[in-house]
Amino acid sequence: MSDPTKPTRTAPARGGSHQRRVFTVKGLDCAEEVAILKDVVGPMVGGADHLSFDILNGRMTVTAAPSVADAALSAAIAKTGMRAERWSGDRSAVPWNAGRRTRAWLTAVSGGLTALGFLVHVLSAGDLASALGSEGTGLVHETPWLVRGLYSAAILSGVWYVLPKAWFAFRRFRPDMNMLMTVAVVGAVVIGEWFEAATVSFLFAFSLALEAWSVARARRAIEALMALAPDVVRVIESGAVVERAAADVVVGTVFSVRPGEKVPLDGQVVRGTSSVNQAPITGESVAVLKEPGGSVFAGTINGDGALEVESTKPAGDTTLANIIRLVGEAQSRRAPSELWVERFARVYTPTIFVAAIAVATVPPLLLAASWAEWVYRALVLLVIGCPCALVISTPVTIVAALAAAARNGILIKGGVFVEAPARLRAIALDKTGTLTAGRPMVTEVVSLGDHTEAQIVSRAAGLEQHTDHPLARAIVDYARSQTIAPSVATAVTIVPGKGAGGQIEGHAYWLGSHRYLEERAQEPPALHTQIEERSAKGQSVVVVGTDDHVCGFIVLADEIRPESAEAIRQLKAMGVESVVMLTGDNRPTAEAIGKRAGVDDVRAELLPADKVAAVADLVERFGMTAMVGDGVNDAPALARASIGIAMGVAGSDAAIETADIALLADDLRKIPWLIQHSRRASAIVRQNISISLLVKAVFVALTVAGRASLWAAIAADMGVTLLVVANALRLLRASDSPAR
Repeated sequence: MSDPTKPTRTAPARGGSHQRRVFTVKGLDCAEEVAILKDVVGPMVGGADHLSFDILNGRMTVTAAPSVADAALSAAIAKTGMRAERWSGDRSAVPWNAGRRTRAWLTAVSGGLTALGFLVHVLSAGDLASALGSEGTGLVHETPWLVRGLYSAAILSGVWYVLPKAWFAFRRFRPDMNMLMTVAVVGAVVIGEWFEAATVSFLFAFSLALEAWSVARARRAIEALMALAPDVVRVIESGAVVERAAADVVVGTVFSVRPGEKVPLDGQVVRGTSSVNQAPITGESVAVLKEPGGSVFAGTINGDGALEVESTKPAGDTTLANIIRLVGEAQSRRAPSELWVERFARVYTPTIFVAAIAVATVPPLLLAASWAEWVYRALVLLVIGCPCALVISTPVTIVAALAAAARNGILIKGGVFVEAPARLRAIALDKTGTLTAGRPMVTEVVSLGDHTEAQIVSRAAGLEQHTDHPLARAIVDYARSQTIAPSVATAVTIVPGKGAGGQIEGHAYWLGSHRYLEERAQEPPALHTQIEERSAKGQSVVVVGTDDHVCGFIVLADEIRPESAEAIRQLKAMGVESVVMLTGDNRPTAEAIGKRAGVDDVRAELLPADKVAAVADLVERFGMTAMVGDGVNDAPALARASIGIAMGVAGSDAAIETADIALLADDLRKIPWLIQHSRRASAIVRQNISISLLVKAVFVALTVAGRASLWAAIAADMGVTLLVVANALRLLRASDSPAR
């Protein structure tokens, strides 16, 4: 059974005979154009679900049969007033920039000519009132021909990019904001309101330029990600360093990263030790120590040490490249508020058009009122009815939210998942790798007889330092952290599945599991009790001894992450009703971890299918529920939850693709930040919609009362557009600190 709280996901139907093609569409700036393209291109390719749009980059992705020619698609799009061409795949190419510059110049010309025409009119008329006109008291005002010429040029400059779209809407009888504005301008000219017609043309052109700028502003936030990775790689060839373009470096190539440089490609350290600032990718605030064998990501910043790294991915497939790609594609997965605004606008715009016709005709026909006055009021209604501010209010907010989250190490897989975390009521957390570090750590060292803890650790590290077993690595890491030098061990032998032995300072030492100790028959009863107590808690024990006695033992466990308890406390403070831990581990271990983490419920000894059932139960009881896991292993439970969140997946392509939201760092405190960010974005969306509708309602009332003018209406609409854009872009300044 499907989860009704799960945000709807749309994906193009894909068949073996279908091809995926990407087009750059000049003029694709907002949801209005998306709706037009769906109507025009959708029937040609088998439906709108075969289309996806990246407004941020002005691109349309088509999944269609080879029989649908590129030329046919481009020709159909051209009829809408937009232009399309096949995208070459070069992310640095922005062919629409020239068009936006031309639009900006035409907008400036429109404003300049309007001001010049007004000035000439004032000088020729001798007073301000005549230049402003009589606001609908007569059908045609006495406007000098020179002034009319200046105003006409201003009008043409302002509506140059609007006219093709308006004509397309008129032919299909699908009123949109382009058609509303064009009718209003033409109507103003007909009744002699030249100044107001020119002013409306300029302000509407300025509003559209502002909309294009706001999208470009959000786009630059993504471009900042693209600029993180250097284009040049210093490759090591035959002992010499040679500079190569990042795109030309193949997997397996060794390259050098100097102190303070950015890492150009994903790779694995082969030589050198250094702390690397991973904040640009994962959002971690503390640099991470990288040693041979450690992974580094393109775009991260090397610290004080020099590194030699073997590339593991080509430039186009790095973690950073995948983040950029997914953030770009996220545009096509629309947020619920965006879908609501789109549906509302489809009904609202025709309604305004019909209402304007009624305002223009009913009073003169039935009440013998002045045609000029009521036609003017109808034109004002058309202008104020333009849904520009309303339509732009949500997509800019969603784009800004996606970009801000990406900069904080949180990859949200579409606008549909931006608003969902704000409504979370329950969260299920995997234990291993999510609440805990997912790897064994030394928690206790117990010495026996006259041996010291340092001696136990030193001897164990000496015997284990040449093996790759997780317990061995944990002991060696612990010795290093405690500045305990491993003993020099010789003649080391491995006892498969049990332990190891060797010579240290001329004496034979061994280490191994509890079972190995029992096989050696060296275990006193008191020691057996101590080890069994720890084993019952899910802890691992490594015993160290000689041929005649036991020196001590080391206890290891998968420890809870230091930030887990704090993150859960924050979640509860934010109103999350239930935080549940799910694990396949034994119940005593699970209970101990759950108590320390502060979760509300612990469900242990679960198989993957049991985790899915547990998540389904939470969804049924609480509604909006998130499942947080460490990637692919938790995929079924992630899919069953209302929102699937994978954590610590930097470098893991499969995990990034699996979840709805990916936390690139191993830090649960990103989830409270995400919820706070989602609530803020949702609040801004509501604010923008409310402001847009309120201003329109006020001006509709003023229009009916005859107290509104054309230029004031468009100025108000432009002012609201400025306000909602500025309000939305506040999200780009979102704090990178966890919620408190």
